[in-house]
Amino acid sequence: MAVNEAEVPARKRRFSRLVKGMRGSFGSGRLIALLVLVALVALRVVDPVPLQMLRVKTFDIYQRIKPREITERPVTIVDLDDKSLREIGQWPWPRTTVAALVDRLTAMGALVIGFDVVFAEPDRLSPSTIAQSLPGLDSAVRQHLGAMPSNDQVLANSITQSRVVLGMSARTSKGEQDNSSAPVSSVAVIGPDPNPWLNRYADVLRNIDVLDQAAAGRGLFNIAGELDGIVRRVPMLALAGDNRYLSLSAEMLRVATQTPTVAVRTAEQDGVEKLAIRRLLIKTDAQAQTWVYFSRYDREKYVSALDVLNGTVPADKIANHLILLGTSAVGLLDIKSSPLDSFLPGVEVHANILENIIQQTQLNRPRDAVGKELVLTALAGLAMIILVPLAGARLTVVILAVFILGTLGVSWWYFAHELTLYDPVYPVLTAVMLYMYLTYSNYAREEAQKRQVRDAFSRYMSPALVERLAEDPSRLKLGGEMRDMTLLFCDVRGFTTISEQFSDNPEGLTRLINRFLTPMTNVILDRRGTIDKYMGDCIMAFWNAPLDDAEHASNACRSALAMVDCMKEVNVELKAEADAKGNRYFPLNVGIGLNSGNVCVGNMGSDQRFDYSVLGDSVNLASRLEGQSKTYGVTVVIGEATCHEAPDFAVLELDLIKVKGKTLPVRIFTLLGDATMAASEAFVALRKSHEKMLEAYRAQQWEQSEQALAACRTLAVAAGLSLEGLYHLYDERLAACRAAPPGDDWDGVFTATSK
Repeated sequence: MAVNEAEVPARKRRFSRLVKGMRGSFGSGRLIALLVLVALVALRVVDPVPLQMLRVKTFDIYQRIKPREITERPVTIVDLDDKSLREIGQWPWPRTTVAALVDRLTAMGALVIGFDVVFAEPDRLSPSTIAQSLPGLDSAVRQHLGAMPSNDQVLANSITQSRVVLGMSARTSKGEQDNSSAPVSSVAVIGPDPNPWLNRYADVLRNIDVLDQAAAGRGLFNIAGELDGIVRRVPMLALAGDNRYLSLSAEMLRVATQTPTVAVRTAEQDGVEKLAIRRLLIKTDAQAQTWVYFSRYDREKYVSALDVLNGTVPADKIANHLILLGTSAVGLLDIKSSPLDSFLPGVEVHANILENIIQQTQLNRPRDAVGKELVLTALAGLAMIILVPLAGARLTVVILAVFILGTLGVSWWYFAHELTLYDPVYPVLTAVMLYMYLTYSNYAREEAQKRQVRDAFSRYMSPALVERLAEDPSRLKLGGEMRDMTLLFCDVRGFTTISEQFSDNPEGLTRLINRFLTPMTNVILDRRGTIDKYMGDCIMAFWNAPLDDAEHASNACRSALAMVDCMKEVNVELKAEADAKGNRYFPLNVGIGLNSGNVCVGNMGSDQRFDYSVLGDSVNLASRLEGQSKTYGVTVVIGEATCHEAPDFAVLELDLIKVKGKTLPVRIFTLLGDATMAASEAFVALRKSHEKMLEAYRAQQWEQSEQALAACRTLAVAAGLSLEGLYHLYDERLAACRAAPPGDDWDGVFTATSK
């Protein structure tokens, strides 16, 4: 098809207008956010392990908040406990003892007896085995022992007279045991072949033939924790070699209901849907695993095997009960972790499963859960992309909070009332991440605009530097040197709120900020400091460059204290002027950060434009300390190096903290006064009580710390210091630590989440 060359420029112009229109209406921030949303949805489809762990941890929290209530106990655990092992001997016991146990349980009316152990080898204590292993034995005795039935046959005879389900263990490698003719589970499949979906093992470790043939059923008792070691799902059906095997709990229900075959329903795309044992339905995931709804560790379920053999167990705990024979003895290594208990005997997991199925209290994760969660994730993300630029961050955060509470509430309602598991975390995280990105994008754009304005007024230099440059113009070149210096950052608190009040009066805002900058600058310069730059309402200064200053830390501390006093005078003047003119009074409050250390100082920039400035980690830390002044409710925050280099000042330790952007903790202090205050009796008493409070806090001695904290409040008032904000912060921390102790590995370090 021929193209008219005259139409090409017109098409280009239309395309250009279309692109510009999309940029204007959609914005680069929204476009990137949309791409992030697509990536997050794709990530959920892939579902990496960290997301899986986050999801199941959420379900764990639900179970901890509302564990399964125990209304009745259809299952009893005959426990091979430490008491039984002490009296009868170490495991494995002689099969005759196990046979006596089976006989006793059968006589007491046990419905089904399930073994959470496997008898994979013949009993070494059988009479014939003992006769062969004892050299020099009298021939008549040897013949008599050889004629006696084996212990295994005695147990098999007992099993034949009862309804017993023997346990088997699935193995990841092929064993030497020949299982070619061993019985397998009777399973009828409704739908496609479930084998591709099932957990697959190489082989099973079975009981010896004489016992296996005598049993009414056989089931796998394997319980494997997930990546974090916690048991949440247990296979009800598994594939070992070419055969399918039911779990111990499912097989016990099959035998109890006298059902010859267990029905397994499958779907082409969804795998296993459920297992049916007469009227009992076992809800599973695609891999035939059931979610276990745990009750808390229940000692009432347990009876000691020794008590059963001695006949001291109440009959109503055995009659018409499903009996599980297992162990709680730690030495037998059958201890698991559940969402509720870090240490839970594995046999109790089987008991929980049986109770879930019998009482229909199984947890269920619907097949359409992932689809619903993806739709909610996409809708929540799109809502943030539309609302943040349109409605603004403040209104959107309210909508976001409603969404978070609603999503968590609906998910909890489904768990608490329907025993259904829906993941609320990923949709919420997606919405929060996009909200934060879009809010930051708007903030970064505004900050870029502010930087352009600041750069136009940042060409101020200290008088000392001007003199040195006049004496030696060769210093006007790029380069620097490492020096031990003290850095200061000073910022007006709440300046954004103040500036909003001057939106229609920029000249008034300029006059106000100059009233702040001028006296602060004079204070710094009078004490041998150098003004690095002004950043809107922020002053950055340093000491010991370009002129040497052996007392740079002390001079910086003196400047900080003088700045605090100067701000009081400035605020008095501002109030008087505002009252005289009938204007609104806006008090100015500052936060100051000081830090000392080796930094690079010199001319930074390009050959055409450069500044005399400083670079280094100590500079960044000084900036972070200024930001922490608001957090700790104090005006001046100084670093540990400054505190050591200026030891004569009145300081109190604030915290051991990891500031944002740092991996190692730093000790921070607040500067409260000069040497006169430091030597006063009131301050010395306050400092001792304050140190006692911090020592008890870091030793996790919460009560002692609270007592010291109360004393600190009284002593601070006596010293004429306002430290209520700091001590209120520690009040909140101590309350939080009491509610959720940090643990033995806590190092007392607080991690700051903001600059």
